[in-house]
Amino acid sequence: MAIQIIKYPNPDEGVPLRFARGHFATNHSHVNYYIDLTMTKHRLSEAKAAAVELADRFKASTVVDTILCLDGTQVIGACMANELTRAGFTSINAHHTIYVVTPEHTVGSQLVFRENTSPMIRDKHVLVLAASLTTGYTAQEAVNIIRYYGGITVGICCIFTRIQECNGFPVTSIFDGSIFPDYQSTAAHECPLCKAGIKLDAMVNTFGISSF
Repeated sequence: MAIQIIKYPNPDEGVPLRFARGHFATNHSHVNYYIDLTMTKHRLSEAKAAAVELADRFKASTVVDTILCLDGTQVIGACMANELTRAGFTSINAHHTIYVVTPEHTVGSQLVFRENTSPMIRDKHVLVLAASLTTGYTAQEAVNIIRYYGGITVGICCIFTRIQECNGFPVTSIFDGSIFPDYQSTAAHECPLCKAGIKLDAMVNTFGISSF
């Protein structure tokens, strides 16, 4: 049976949020909501709207040389870089611009940069951009890899978050978990839906959803 995607009512007509209720397995947990950010990541009009909202939180007070994009958020990241530089944002790198990069995932799910991209991290002020944060695991890895390559993390932002802080940094988001008071994210062996005998509806990850 196809998963029903619902559009969250946004009275401000800003960035839309799409979701589905059910029993879903991610790489790190089981959740009862799937947050569908496909259109926001890939439709230019929505990516621009999200970028404007997120960039507005940083342009007045945070130096950004590089935006590190997780979860396929490169379009949003490019729009954020454009918004920050268009607004006269000050960057300390030599070209007075902002790099937009994404890390490579190894077979063991580690994040790495190659020799040609690591200079975009080294000695740079790096803003981490994710699609959604539920456990914060990937964002923690991003902060660690920025430190490993000699960069300086200056913030973490995303479209949707269930956590308020990650690795000592406040998480800036457009939507937070308060809009879904019954949202659950648990380890697979602790999942209350599994314990109740409710089968999984789908596997979900940054690329989308695969129904059973």
